[in-house]
Amino acid sequence: MPPALEISDLTRRYGPVIAAGQVSLSLESGQTLALLGPSGSGKSTVLRLIAGLERPDAGSVRVAGRDVTTLPPEARNLGLVFQDYALFPHLRVLGNVAYGPSMRGMKRVQAETRARETLALVGLSDLEHRRIGELSGGQQQRVALARALAPRPPLLLLDEPLSNLDEPLRLALRSELRGLFDRLDTAVVLVTHDQREALALADAVALMRGGRVIQFGAAAEVFAQPATAWVAEFLGQQNVFAWGTGAIIVPESAVVLGEGEPHTVVSRQITEQGETLKVAHKFGKLTLHLSAREAACVDGQTLRLRLIEAKVREVKDDREKE
Repeated sequence: MPPALEISDLTRRYGPVIAAGQVSLSLESGQTLALLGPSGSGKSTVLRLIAGLERPDAGSVRVAGRDVTTLPPEARNLGLVFQDYALFPHLRVLGNVAYGPSMRGMKRVQAETRARETLALVGLSDLEHRRIGELSGGQQQRVALARALAPRPPLLLLDEPLSNLDEPLRLALRSELRGLFDRLDTAVVLVTHDQREALALADAVALMRGGRVIQFGAAAEVFAQPATAWVAEFLGQQNVFAWGTGAIIVPESAVVLGEGEPHTVVSRQITEQGETLKVAHKFGKLTLHLSAREAACVDGQTLRLRLIEAKVREVKDDREKE
């Protein structure tokens, strides 16, 4: 069976700016891929190229083995959820969700049956007669998701689907989406700038910068083993240091307390996760994230620690120099 999505050397330029540079990715049915990166990294451009909302300057897009590179969006058999949900305000919930199956030739009764099945999937069976303006932001997000899923597309595209929600609702829906994705055979491409969202929702991550994929792999692997210094810092690694012609990453697990040479505590800061310490080290100032129980110390105090050198990784230093 062909991949649910296969893009090869996908390229898009805006004058001298490369928004997508020879991007190649593959995704199997039932998998979720996060296109992760900062603003302007090219992730939304890649999503728009997959959706057919823009045409590539070079490269190809195949969905379930079919070349759709030159086809308009409506001919690609995709589900698409935008940031603003783009629901039809003149239709009630059921009408919004039944719209896609109706446009694909289903009779009204069949389309509404499919819509009810899909609303049940996203937990909104009791809201089918509501007007869109009567729904909360989280409910609108789930209606938009149901509308995209109702035609049973092989590929679902989500453009920052949780960005308009407040933090508690975003966390709750993140958990719901993960459960939903696990129950579907549909492949999902998710655009996000949120590292935690990518790790929580995606099986695979394509980390983008400057229109190019810097690292691609299983989500847990990308987060555990960043390929470059920039990737490590973007993913939240604190202990990244220039070293020779490259850089080194010192993971928290590489630091052993109570052993080795004494180091002076430069500063101490309380965070939600515990204490953050900075200690003088041969790399400069080594930042440690330790629990308050382990690290109850004050500025100027000496602290014994050693590094497990086998866990210290050398990588390319691709950070922009000041």
